[in-house]
Amino acid sequence: MNDNLFSILKSNFPDDLTTTFLQTGSGRSVSYADMLARSAQYANTLRALGLGPGERIAVQVGKSTEALMTYLGAIRVGAAFLPLNTAYTPAEVSYFLGDAEPRVVVCDPSKEDDIGAVAGKAKVETLGQDGASGSLPERVNAAPTAFEEVRCEADDLAAILYTSGTTGRAKGAMLTHKNLSSNAEALAAKWQFTAEDRLLHALPIYHTHGLFTASNTILHAGASMIFLPRFDADEVVSLLPQATAMMGVPTFYSRLLANDALTRNLVKHIRVFISGSAPLSPDIHREFELRTGHAILERYGMTETGMITSNPFDGARRAGTVGFALPGVEIRITEHESGKELAQGEVGDIEVRGPNVFNGYWQMPEKTAEEFRDDGFFVTGDLGMIDDQGYLNIVGRDKDLIISGGFNVYPAEIEAAIDELPAVAESAVIGVPHPDFGEGVMAVVACKAGETLEEGDVIASLSDTLARFKQPKRVAFVDALPRNAMGKVQKNELRDRYAETFQRPAK
Repeated sequence: MNDNLFSILKSNFPDDLTTTFLQTGSGRSVSYADMLARSAQYANTLRALGLGPGERIAVQVGKSTEALMTYLGAIRVGAAFLPLNTAYTPAEVSYFLGDAEPRVVVCDPSKEDDIGAVAGKAKVETLGQDGASGSLPERVNAAPTAFEEVRCEADDLAAILYTSGTTGRAKGAMLTHKNLSSNAEALAAKWQFTAEDRLLHALPIYHTHGLFTASNTILHAGASMIFLPRFDADEVVSLLPQATAMMGVPTFYSRLLANDALTRNLVKHIRVFISGSAPLSPDIHREFELRTGHAILERYGMTETGMITSNPFDGARRAGTVGFALPGVEIRITEHESGKELAQGEVGDIEVRGPNVFNGYWQMPEKTAEEFRDDGFFVTGDLGMIDDQGYLNIVGRDKDLIISGGFNVYPAEIEAAIDELPAVAESAVIGVPHPDFGEGVMAVVACKAGETLEEGDVIASLSDTLARFKQPKRVAFVDALPRNAMGKVQKNELRDRYAETFQRPAK
């Protein structure tokens, strides 16, 4: 048996390959037959560029049908796919490329010079947002339309997704063919996706949510999707009547609620609305159900594990909880230091074990060992408890992780950049409630004696070094950061002090 992810997904494709696989917002339709032929052209092209099992391909391009075909072609050839957020600056990309050492890098034509300067020995190809421009489509158009998937073992590397640490360098989570195929199978079953479904897909595909949770699940079900380049509330509202399901981050749902066109009648054909990547506010959950009659199904996962739990499809979808473990997945709540399992209702570390859990961090065996228990459970770094009805509740996050608009933001990286400013004595970066993004990134800065800075000075200094979603939306200035007796910055105090920042001016 071939455990190549694409081979497993292909076994569930419709018998009639003229069935629509995706349609774009403009109405262009791509059948399963079209997808098989085009992804084969990509696979043939990537193999000609030297890609094969164990080799890496890094991709930083806008969302398009061709970008998705690049992913599918890479999987078919057995290479490891490395998606990069399009907001990353060349300085950030330089680290990822230096660490992963890909054989091929694909970027937007407008970034070719910048990426070429940091690509090292990698071959740089380009792919435009329109899906037609660039050097890669030129190669692909001349390639054969048939390709037999490279034979892979279940534990062979299929993707590397970087997840920044709170200290030290970013970590590349190694995901295998089994990790991705098992998660797609579990989600398709849990959420009852069939070939009759049409998913409204407005998520980015450089992230596990849009690339794996959404796209792989649809492929596993032999279903179809409406494939949008980005989320636009008006466009989504206009297309919802054509869909049966939607996956999104909480920001999507808050923006839909701000649109008067969102009514029960508009979404009467929708089977399920799913939310993830950040905590969904109970207020949004309740307001959405009141407006539409649909209780949003919230689930929980992370880069290293794919999806872990889900609220039930049939059953109570409880606001503020993330449901039960997926089939084949085990979760437990433990005491951090000892690893002792805690009783139901007690708060502790969330640990997970199952076929969805990654193989470790790329070239970081010591860090990998730190994150796993001896019995194979992965310590997620999230804090939670299992309530009296068996639902998992996320009650906090270890290590001060901020989730803004569905993206993980780690304060240490931003603090290091701010602290390099000559006038800055120290800084602390926190997440505070934001009506649109869930959490807004905020910096609290103490200047050196006799020095002053303006909010705009700090923000402007980060524009070329940090992706926009990481940049603080507000900056407050203090004489000194609050610390405890051990000298540790009291971020909880700062979060309380500035909790209403995005409802009033910072002081």
